[in-house]
Amino acid sequence: MSEGKVKSKKLTFKGDKKAKKRKRQDDDEHDHGNSGEGSSGNPQAWVKPDQELEVLGPTYIVHPSEPPICITYDSARGRVALHPLPTDQNILELTPTEISHVWVVTRIAGSPTINLRTADGKFLSCDAHGIVSCDREARGPQEEWTPIILPDGMVAFQNNYEKHLSVDEVAGGTLQLRGDSENVGFAERFHVKVQNEYKRKAGEEDRKKKEGETVQKIDEVGTKLASTIPFLAAIRPESR
Repeated sequence: MSEGKVKSKKLTFKGDKKAKKRKRQDDDEHDHGNSGEGSSGNPQAWVKPDQELEVLGPTYIVHPSEPPICITYDSARGRVALHPLPTDQNILELTPTEISHVWVVTRIAGSPTINLRTADGKFLSCDAHGIVSCDREARGPQEEWTPIILPDGMVAFQNNYEKHLSVDEVAGGTLQLRGDSENVGFAERFHVKVQNEYKRKAGEEDRKKKEGETVQKIDEVGTKLASTIPFLAAIRPESR
């Protein structure tokens, strides 16, 4: 699997200026980052979404291949890439260590579709031929994805053409992303983690809707990624 040299930047979160505090946060992530529970824990902990509307905000997408790989963005080449991950750790315990591993998921409140945006403001898209790219700064139908929570807790992503995102092996054993799978099998299943803060926000919006309350939309305006991950401050909120 080939990948361009991307500048390495470790993820940092609110309150990790002091080493001691960082250690406490790491412990929290270990305790809460492997399940959808712990809603009252660390807001920056990485957790699994339990329903589709909870796929929101900073998002980490991993495929259980051997070795496991995460969907990432190669800013040097301006394209989507698949990055191999360590094999000495339980795949359910993996969390992002590079900014290029994190996608910013946004949606209009109540919409089943999402957009996946990089730190550089590029959107993950798929054309009618199943070719997946990441070079557009504007979004349209080809940048829309519908997350589907599967019975085992994994997630499939359906595009605007009702086909699924998949990891495909091509000549020479190289892996690439495609978007033309009719059915969901091993290649179309991904482990997804979001930050606890955004999972809670999505759950609160859903609860308030059911109670008939008027709630504020959760979209880029409500995505405090610039304060959560300081070096993402360059991402400008977009208006619908």
